Amino acid sequence: MTTLKLFDREFHLPRAKWLRIALGVALVVAGIFGMLPVLGFWMLPLGIVVLSVDIPIVRRLRRRIAVKWERRKQSKKT
Repeated sequence: MTTLKLFDREFHLPRAKWLRIALGVALVVAGIFGMLPVLGFWMLPLGIVVLSVDIPIVRRLRRRIAVKWERRKQSKKT
């Protein structure tokens, strides 16, 4: 089982690479239709995070955002 650590929590993802990519793409596509009642814009970043497990370009973007987030959090504490 592949795990994804995000905001100090661990999320379990499917073991098969093709299934993770399909899940990520489905979440991104559903997030585009966020104005609909059941679907939401929250699906878009979640899909990108799921895709970041297998796609290096998206992984680098996620890590960059995570570093900026932590630096911002640290600067607010001081």
